Amino acid sequence: MAKVKVYSGPNAKVLEEKKAIVAELAEKMKAASCGVLVDYKGITVEDDTKLRAEMRKNNVEYVVIKNNLIRFAAKEAGFEALDDVLHGTTAIAISMDDVIAPAKIVADYAKKSEEVFNIKAGFVEGRVVDVDEVKKLAATPSREVLLSKLLGSLKSPITSFAIALNAIVEKGEQETA
Repeated sequence: MAKVKVYSGPNAKVLEEKKAIVAELAEKMKAASCGVLVDYKGITVEDDTKLRAEMRKNNVEYVVIKNNLIRFAAKEAGFEALDDVLHGTTAIAISMDDVIAPAKIVADYAKKSEEVFNIKAGFVEGRVVDVDEVKKLAATPSREVLLSKLLGSLKSPITSFAIALNAIVEKGEQETA
């Protein structure tokens, strides 16, 4: 007679591994400047490789993770509102220091691959945001562009002042000549 193996649930080791994953993800979610959840169903290996390379280049962590693990981590991080979007395939892009990078990369990719790659929701500096807010955030110029604009606007008055001083000096030289 064959023995019947009775399933008694996950073993202690697997359960501890899952708890560790949830705890680590919850801490990242709490500390993150920005995070975006996406549905990636149907993405090609080639496109996924390009996406991951772009994420790494911008210091954004991108992982595919089970909805239940995200659900537990989101609850622990205070993002219970994400529960509504946790169905189907889910990947998460998280940045610790750049509020715009995850949203911009994901939104750009979603425009190119609408039928297989869609934004579900996000979180920004401790609050959950919907798809529209993620897209608005993605439309914001990058940190580098904003800094260069700021420096340009700070430099403009100084440049104008230098030109005016130079004109006065040249006018004085012409009058003495």
